[in-house]
Amino acid sequence: MVLEQALIRRARRPPSQEPQRVPLYRFLAPKYWGMWLGLAVIRILNLLPLSSQLACGRMMGRVAHRLSRRARHIATVNIAMCLPSLSPEERARLLRQHFESLGCALLETGMVWWASDTRIRKLIRIEGAEHLQAALAKGRGALLLSAHFTTLEIGARALTLLGPTSIMYLTPRNALIAELARRGRSRHTVQAISSEQIRDLLQNLRSNLPVWYAPDQRFTDKNSALVPLFGHPAASNIATSRLARISGATVLPYFPERRADGTGYTMHIHPPLENFPSDDPIADIQRFHEMIEAHARSFPAQYLWTYKRFLQPGMAVDPYRT
Repeated sequence: MVLEQALIRRARRPPSQEPQRVPLYRFLAPKYWGMWLGLAVIRILNLLPLSSQLACGRMMGRVAHRLSRRARHIATVNIAMCLPSLSPEERARLLRQHFESLGCALLETGMVWWASDTRIRKLIRIEGAEHLQAALAKGRGALLLSAHFTTLEIGARALTLLGPTSIMYLTPRNALIAELARRGRSRHTVQAISSEQIRDLLQNLRSNLPVWYAPDQRFTDKNSALVPLFGHPAASNIATSRLARISGATVLPYFPERRADGTGYTMHIHPPLENFPSDDPIADIQRFHEMIEAHARSFPAQYLWTYKRFLQPGMAVDPYRT
């Protein structure tokens, strides 16, 4: 509690950047009815103890594993590319476990949006909070560098338990989910920053706030480069070095873990990256990729395998083509 109070005192809130809300009555058309029904089921299941929720999530994941042919194919390709030492039986088992993990993530998203801080706090253990405290003591904010694991949403919410926090996110394609996600995230953060709002990200850091930031998905804009991930070239965002240099913020790798016993989550805030940023932004991202790989090997079912991470513009051969 003393550490959390210290973190809260260190952070200065920037001016409110609340996005304009879309009225929910705009999503009452029949095409959204199935989505509303699914959300109602998640909301009800969120009332259960965590162990029961995760059991339901794993069951949902097993159903998705059978029905989601496209996602199953993408995950199969990624696992084969990234973990070639696994036997066919081990890959098949990991694939099933990954879909179970995706089902758990669905229910965790509901908790992130709707559960109280009191309930979330009982499920979370944060290791390395002293690194965040030391970073904020410098007065230039902290960039919590994370990655796309199935624990992504609960990991971002956990940081808000330590004090005022902002997060950067990609807007979901589904308009209803985008609006509910925006509302849920804004309820617990200083600002939910869309990926286009780079100035807002920098303003939050200048206000000495921690900002959760996961730049590890496929990226092909001007600040991109091919950087090895699991030994394969991956189109990657190399702007992290530039953001750290401009802001002067401390960069702290941050990885969540869903505990195997179903009792909750452990969040790992790592020590600050030394000599970061360097003069080589590609080498900087390579260092981060190596940390992603290490965490993915420790918790392989929790890494997001159902994403075309190795797809590149102009590829002669699409590795995901069926």
